[in-house]
Amino acid sequence: MIDRKVYLNEHSNLLQLEEHMYPLVDVDTPNVFRNLFCYDEIPKVAFNDRIVPHNMPDEIWITDTTFRDGQQSRAPYSTEQIVRLYEYLHRLGGAKGKIRQSEFFLYSKKDRDAVYKCLETGYKFPEVTSWIRASKKDFELVKEIGLKETGILVSCSDYHIFYKLKMTRKQCMEHYLSVVRECLETGISPRCHLEDITRADIYGFVIPFCLELMRLKDEYNIPVKIRVCDTMGYGVSYPGAVIPRSIPGIIYGLQAHAGVPSELLEFHGHNDFYKAVSNSSTAWLYGASGVNCSLFGIGERTGNTPLEAMVFEYAQLRGTLDGMDTTVITEMAEYYEREVGYAIPPQTPFVGKSFNVTRAGIHADGLLKNEEIYNVFDTGRFLSRPPLVAVSNTSGLAGIAHWINTYFRLTEGRQVDKSSELVNKVKDWVDQEYEGGRVTVLTDEELLKVIDDSCKKLGIDFMQGLA
Repeated sequence: MIDRKVYLNEHSNLLQLEEHMYPLVDVDTPNVFRNLFCYDEIPKVAFNDRIVPHNMPDEIWITDTTFRDGQQSRAPYSTEQIVRLYEYLHRLGGAKGKIRQSEFFLYSKKDRDAVYKCLETGYKFPEVTSWIRASKKDFELVKEIGLKETGILVSCSDYHIFYKLKMTRKQCMEHYLSVVRECLETGISPRCHLEDITRADIYGFVIPFCLELMRLKDEYNIPVKIRVCDTMGYGVSYPGAVIPRSIPGIIYGLQAHAGVPSELLEFHGHNDFYKAVSNSSTAWLYGASGVNCSLFGIGERTGNTPLEAMVFEYAQLRGTLDGMDTTVITEMAEYYEREVGYAIPPQTPFVGKSFNVTRAGIHADGLLKNEEIYNVFDTGRFLSRPPLVAVSNTSGLAGIAHWINTYFRLTEGRQVDKSSELVNKVKDWVDQEYEGGRVTVLTDEELLKVIDDSCKKLGIDFMQGLA
């Protein structure tokens, strides 16, 4: 029996026993986990109650894939739009660079032009990086532009290895390692995108592969990053769930068994089962420093982890925004609708038109008395969007008063309340509308007209009537 090494874990300050080595298991037939992923049934979440510890890194950050995965499900951005959005990301990330990197395609002239223009800004953050397939031809594009880091697609489930690439695990690993080695030979840092990891054989392929990647890191003294790609959104955050669906289990395994340090570990989630945000936060909690996101979650199929969501997850977990300027999020949302032509679903948290709009009269009454009752935080301060009330048949006098005060940004002392003649006049008109059979919410334009008409009928100046 060989004695295993005892070492001090610098993060937990506990003595730990060196883990067993995990050799590649080169199987003859693919392991596609039919017990969990039977295609004619809903995927199953199984448990073995093996709990791994929280291991939040000393520093965590966000990386961006808006110009890569975010362009795989919509019309491509123009070069000008990419540069403008990159500048927004720079402002949002703040002086500490909490938006650490942004990755780009390199295949079209438009994308390469955008890369050059973003590099010309001279911003340290987000760092401009690229994404390529595990192809030596693709790698030539990275060398030509002179980027310091590139992502490389290294699909790791047997679904991809056997059915898509038509290789064995051994052949696949050797191919991947040859491309990574070539990358390192030229001094470029590779970021290995382990596609479909939540259907992969973690101990039979993923960990043996990552052990080889860490050996190359040490050999060349160049960082080799590992991106944990939950490509199909199968990952779950539940304690005690079995791998390969367990995000805590995967992150723990890569650190404890493959020796991947937190700063080289990044999670990339998809939202097929509505779990992208919770899985990304879980990756942070269990040891990944980076989470990869796209603006407004735009990405392949159901999309990626929304970048703006992780900004607020960061603040909740760390107790600070660390210099991130969240008002930029509202500017970006307005830019998307105005210039990009993308309609953000109105109920989308933080950016949808209705995210802090209440329609219930009883809620409006509460907002009028104290907005903390029905608003998640000071959205006026952090997003330049004070809470609003949409006026309908259920809004009542309080809702109309709140709409007027908010729309016109009336300061204390100038605000109207439920006893105002103007508010009551508008309420009479609203009641008539719905008694006549209307079922839709009133528009801002309709309300502005009825306010103007009501002021004239009351014989008061429009703005004076609001005082």
